[in-house]
Amino acid sequence: MSIGQLTKHRSLGLSDEQAVEMYKYMLLARKFDERSLLLQRAGKIAFHVSGIGQEAAQVGAAFAMNRDKDYFLPYYRDYAFVLSVGMTMKELMLSVFAKAEDPNSGGRQMPGHFGHRKLRIVTGSSPVTTQVPHAVGFALASKMKNEGAVSFVTFGEGSSNQGDFHEGCNFAGVHKLPVIFMCENNQYAISIPYHKQVGGKIADRALGYGFPGVSVDGNDPLEVYRVVKEAHERALRGEGPTLVEAVMYRISPHSTADNDLLYRTKEEVEENRGKDGVPKFKAYLMECGLWSEEQEASFSEECKQILNDATNYADKAPYPLPEDTMKYVYGDREEV
Repeated sequence: MSIGQLTKHRSLGLSDEQAVEMYKYMLLARKFDERSLLLQRAGKIAFHVSGIGQEAAQVGAAFAMNRDKDYFLPYYRDYAFVLSVGMTMKELMLSVFAKAEDPNSGGRQMPGHFGHRKLRIVTGSSPVTTQVPHAVGFALASKMKNEGAVSFVTFGEGSSNQGDFHEGCNFAGVHKLPVIFMCENNQYAISIPYHKQVGGKIADRALGYGFPGVSVDGNDPLEVYRVVKEAHERALRGEGPTLVEAVMYRISPHSTADNDLLYRTKEEVEENRGKDGVPKFKAYLMECGLWSEEQEASFSEECKQILNDATNYADKAPYPLPEDTMKYVYGDREEV
């Protein structure tokens, strides 16, 4: 690498400490994913949707946002993103174990359906891309109230074919709302490859709605950080939305209920594993002199302890009571 390449994070305004922190969140999310897959196979949890291969873009985007002010509407693979904006490993484990203390839904939602009021993570649901018009609504409210907050929403490329995506983009474009749409283009809509889903480029769709669309290497957290930061600054200047297409590859199956080798080959997966953003960013930090194999081993042990503590806590935590099914269904008149 050239001198410029070895200081890329500094040229973007990131300190050495922030660059290392980005990698730690990427690795922690990867370890969570791997642990969850083992828990599901062991029958300890019912279901898991993996984000392996998508951590780099999620962390890069999270570091470009204002974690004290902005609103976040993630989709179901965004473990690295929600960890980066403040969710804890214990909270994620309480969610996958569907326990009463789960801050996302009190054990009522599927794993990966995030929601955390304190962190301004807006609750999501299973119908894909319904979070897009919700993000636009938060952006509209921010503009009307002059809050100076930006809403950030993610989704897969398959669900960008849904009407919710297009209606949300159109409304946001017309009203120049402070919202960032980030498509995590992982090449598969469950079993359907990209070339059978979309006739053109996801980023080009923004042109029809009157705002910029940018395609970026989703395996490079620094490039994603740069693009999302620019989109954030545009939004704050009142220039409206941006569509970011982070191009990546879903290394793991769609979910623990999926046999991905029915529609793709091991060779294809292995080829794309070589582009994985986690080891690539590790190599960058090592060449910068900011990371070492000793630090890697030490942090891996730290991750293991964090995961063990969170897993043991969530496993032993109580389930919701049967009568809790009536909570949060109807408004309580006394609280209105």
